[in-house]
Amino acid sequence: MANFDQELDASGLNCPLPILRAKKTLGGMGSGQVLKIIATDPGSVKDFEAFAKQTGNTLLSSGEEGGKFVFLIKKA
Repeated sequence: MANFDQELDASGLNCPLPILRAKKTLGGMGSGQVLKIIATDPGSVKDFEAFAKQTGNTLLSSGEEGGKFVFLIKKA
């Protein structure tokens, strides 16, 4: 797994909460830092792809680990 600066566990939260939490967490992070997000909502896969495009942040990876979805987003 790639290195990350902060981790956000959004397990059990449904759309749009994982995105809102990620937005808030990224807001407090520095440019170039990486946020790891863990989510259980299957809709979050498309949500985070769209979120990255809309915000200019980079979705480094999107995958599944043990029934949970794991994303790495690099702050622009």
